[in-house]
Amino acid sequence: MKIDETITNTVKKLVMDITSLPEDKLTETAKFVEELGVDSMMALEIVAATEKKFRVVIPEEEIAKTRSIGDIYRLLEKLLK
Repeated sequence: MKIDETITNTVKKLVMDITSLPEDKLTETAKFVEELGVDSMMALEIVAATEKKFRVVIPEEEIAKTRSIGDIYRLLEKLLK
């Protein structure tokens, strides 16, 4: 399934703003903690910014399963349907 380009671009921008990581590091499969060095505070900021930008509430059980930017894309596609 092709993920909506608007979602991917918006999420990448949010993550880049919070983490100061360059766009080329934000691949769909890169793991936030293990590969990108995202700490728990940054992770909470990413969740809060995503919820605000897309006007959704991300359930806690989904937050716990979110390990990569690709996980956020797929979760948003599901929540925005």
